[in-house]
Amino acid sequence: MNRYLEISEEVKAALEAGDPVVALETTIISHGFGYPDNLECGRNCEKIIREEGAVPAAVGVAGGKIKVGLSEEELMFFAEHKDIRKCSRRDLAAVVARGEYGAATVALTMIAAKMAGIRFFATGGIGGVHRGAQQSFDISADLEELSQTGVAVICAGAKAILDIPLTLEYLETAGVAVLGFQTGDFPAFYTRESGCKVDYRVEDAADAARIVKAKTDLGLHNGILIAVPIPEKDQLDSEFIERNINEAIAKAETRGIRGKALTPFLLAELKNSTGGKSEAANKALVYNNSRVAARIAGEYAKL
Repeated sequence: MNRYLEISEEVKAALEAGDPVVALETTIISHGFGYPDNLECGRNCEKIIREEGAVPAAVGVAGGKIKVGLSEEELMFFAEHKDIRKCSRRDLAAVVARGEYGAATVALTMIAAKMAGIRFFATGGIGGVHRGAQQSFDISADLEELSQTGVAVICAGAKAILDIPLTLEYLETAGVAVLGFQTGDFPAFYTRESGCKVDYRVEDAADAARIVKAKTDLGLHNGILIAVPIPEKDQLDSEFIERNINEAIAKAETRGIRGKALTPFLLAELKNSTGGKSEAANKALVYNNSRVAARIAGEYAKL
């Protein structure tokens, strides 16, 4: 595996010392925001994680290697180049073999974190079952990864453009526990509530860490989802964002946009139609998730 996996010295030292480490994806940088906002977002996530006493480990694929813990120069490369392939489990072998660049999705970041021995991963929102999946069968590989890869994913729920009830049904079937961080309601990314319930409410980082530890000790190899509501001051009006989502989905259907191109298109449409409010909320929630993830990782390290 050393032939394909490259862990930065800082991350390697932290893992060997048993210090808290939090993985970060690069799709949110290469495909989530425009430059230079994306670079600022990546840097801020790392800064927040460090402030909470943990080590950030951004994941990406470059030069035939899965890199865990990107340098400032590498992070800047992912931010400046929008044509980098979104890289999930199905893409990994081809991208590595050809020495190409790959922006790590939620699924690939989980794979890399597991390979490196990192137990916690902070992101914005996971992928899931798309609206209309009964006809399109469009279901994100993130859900399948959660069913088989033992990493705790800290997020603001599933992206609001998805079918959240069906996403939760899929996770239940896959045996993935959904924890609500200081909430009994499953958050809907831009808003704090989706109308759906989580499996278990956790009151603080120590409570969440104990559950992750017990899952690990029991030899359960699937992931676990820790859903953190967007801060109340940053959430959007539910009717406002739902109206804009429906308009963006209708536009995507008219243009025949589907597959891995769909989510970036919808997010870009939402940014435009909401006057940037959706992007501001997205940044706020990913920063909050990074902070919570670092605190949970810190409590886990004490165990």
